[in-house]
Formats: sequence, C-alpha cells, structure tokens
Amino acid sequence: MGIADRVIRLVIVIALLTLYFTGVVSGLLGTIFIVASSIFTLTSILSFCPIYAALGVKTCKVDFEAK
Repeated sequence: MGIADRVIRLVIVIALLTLYFTGVVSGLLGTIFIVASSIFTLTSILSFCPIYAALGVKTCKVDFEAK
C-alpha cells in the first residue's frame, strides 16, 4: 500500500471519528463508522489491505518481489 493511500485512509478515519464523537451520527451508522475507522487504521498501520491483495491492486511504487 502506498503512502498516499495510507494518508487518505487516515484522513477518512479522522473525518468518521469526528462525525461520531461530535454526535452528528449515532446508532447503527455510528457503529459502522467506528468499525470502518478501525479497519482503515489497522490496514494503514500494517500497509496491507486484504481486498487489494485479493484483487491484485498495488498502490506502492516499490516492487518488493525478488527477480
């Protein structure tokens, strides 16, 4: 996962958590926001997205595969 992808995910996390903790969203939608934020944070920290891996999407410019 590339740096830009990680930063975008973390910006989305900040936006979702801000909406939740300011009371703009609550209930089921609030719970969905918390779960999505947790997943985005985890994938950003690990630099790995299982959906990207399954689809073969690569946003990192560096190729780590041995040639």
